[in-house]
Amino acid sequence: MTSDADKSPGFFRRRPLRRALKNWLKRHRHPFNFWIHLVGIPLAVAGVVLFFALPWSQWYWGVAAFVGGYILQYIGHCVEGNDLGEWAGIKRLLGLPYVGVAPRWSAESEARSAEGGARSAEREE
Repeated sequence: MTSDADKSPGFFRRRPLRRALKNWLKRHRHPFNFWIHLVGIPLAVAGVVLFFALPWSQWYWGVAAFVGGYILQYIGHCVEGNDLGEWAGIKRLLGLPYVGVAPRWSAESEARSAEGGARSAEREE
């Protein structure tokens, strides 16, 4: 007989979508990057759909939408200061350095800035 402790949590109990969304939000904290992704991601997905849905003589609309969506996301990550998710994964597999979360948004830098603010407040007193 197996007990409840022996059972591994099911797919829905682990909540992978929440974890993925939380990770995505951590990597897209700059408002410009966040909002430009809300345009770029659907545009890239629509590009794939258009590429296969349109007649072959109009394939370029799908490619243009896909590339345009990715360019918007690239611009957003340049502003944020971190690597695109796909490039970060490729770099990680190759053992190359990558920036997952921009340094200015990491928890350590937030703690350091809060600590520095407390120090400057002490100096002013």
